[in-house]
Amino acid sequence: MRYLMLFLLPVLALFLQSTLFGVYSIKNTLPDLVLVFVIFYALLNDAPKAARYGFFCGFLEDLLLGRFIGMNALAKGLTAYAIGILQGSVFKENLAVGILSVLIGTVLNFLFLFILSLASAVMIDLDQQVFITLFYHAIFNLLLATPLYVWYYNSSRYGLLRSNRER
Repeated sequence: MRYLMLFLLPVLALFLQSTLFGVYSIKNTLPDLVLVFVIFYALLNDAPKAARYGFFCGFLEDLLLGRFIGMNALAKGLTAYAIGILQGSVFKENLAVGILSVLIGTVLNFLFLFILSLASAVMIDLDQQVFITLFYHAIFNLLLATPLYVWYYNSSRYGLLRSNRER
């Protein structure tokens, strides 16, 4: 059941991003609910597992968007790996840790996407608008992270997302 839920979460997140959140955008910026779930997974699991899950979720997003296949997969995989490295040294039960992880992960994902865009010869103007987009993106993700982290943490410890070794 855990693996089914881990598959359905990014699918549901992509559906919500493309429908419901598209109506409630701020300055044409949407939240990245898939990234939020990847960060939560990385915070509660080790770095290699987190990187694989981040790559998988990013690949699903790339298939939906269809522009540069692999860019979101690499960025989310690297972001998940970086957050997964930190997971052993933080107190995961604290809500502030989950929220701060989402903030750090959003900035890291943005930087990885920027570097990958430069490497793929996509022309990006580094102007004030890019930083405004990052700011609104981070605010949106933080607003979603607050209630979702409590649910995700409890579900990973006691509910459907609990691994077999914790049962």
